[in-house]
Amino acid sequence: MTITKAVIPAAGLGTRFLPASKAIPKELLPVVDTPALEYVVREAAAAGLTNVLLVAGKTKGAILDHFDRAWDLEAILQAKGDTVRLEAIRESANLAKVHAVRQAAPLGLGHAVLCAREHIDGEPFAVLLGDDLIDQRDPLLPTMMAVQDRLGGSVVALMEVPRDQISLYGSAAAQPVPDQALDGLGIGPETVFALSRPVEKPSPEEAPSNLAIIGRYVLHPAVFGILEQTPPGRGGEIQLTDALATLAGRPPTQGGGLYGVVFRGRRYDTGDRLSYLQAVVQLAVDHPELGPAFANWLQGFAATLPASRQGG
Repeated sequence: MTITKAVIPAAGLGTRFLPASKAIPKELLPVVDTPALEYVVREAAAAGLTNVLLVAGKTKGAILDHFDRAWDLEAILQAKGDTVRLEAIRESANLAKVHAVRQAAPLGLGHAVLCAREHIDGEPFAVLLGDDLIDQRDPLLPTMMAVQDRLGGSVVALMEVPRDQISLYGSAAAQPVPDQALDGLGIGPETVFALSRPVEKPSPEEAPSNLAIIGRYVLHPAVFGILEQTPPGRGGEIQLTDALATLAGRPPTQGGGLYGVVFRGRRYDTGDRLSYLQAVVQLAVDHPELGPAFANWLQGFAATLPASRQGG
């Protein structure tokens, strides 16, 4: 079955970014000249996921406005002959069919996914977390969707991290999927794993592997029935990882099976202030218009920093 639907949870309070996120959703904070959420919707659309559901909180109006036509602004830009900016604001409205449903309370990622049940209507679907930006030059979702189509079940994105950082993520025990099971998909060796025992934010000593689950999922719709029965877990929230643990132990006839695709491309984290600033700098250096001048300035500025400040 061709996957066309994506779910993007966007109901977080953004407390790490206060006061900037007091009235503006953190998902709309700019990364260079584009809101972080638009990068994610662009990624979904590029993978053929043109039906996008935002699971939003009280600020969903501002998010939906960004992906709608701005007729008054378009008229002003058209009158000025500013075709470059006119096309830029039209592009965000034409990326995908964007819908929204409200998550009434911040009850966790699992609950946010459960809010999408009626929209998904029994089909496999993708989940993209807005804090993880995947570079468009290193597409990840098409590989995950191909694996799900071939093997069934659900597929998560994995990233190798040092053991002392694994407690920031979910993790799972992993066994490589034989290459012959993936013939014709163009996937390199040691990239796809069968997963078991996924756990949320384990200690380094308890982690089943150093493979961290990052913010891309392709899920079998059987996950909804499990999420309905999943009690609050770590942090008092309904954890998607707990539902994935149940799916991993179910037979394929019941939508079971859990696989992971290891991502070794460029990824940018906008989840806290420091990583957000790092993402802005990384993407600014690669910006087609601003990049050369910004990189030149950045090199000179870095050379002026005292050693005491460079060490942090």
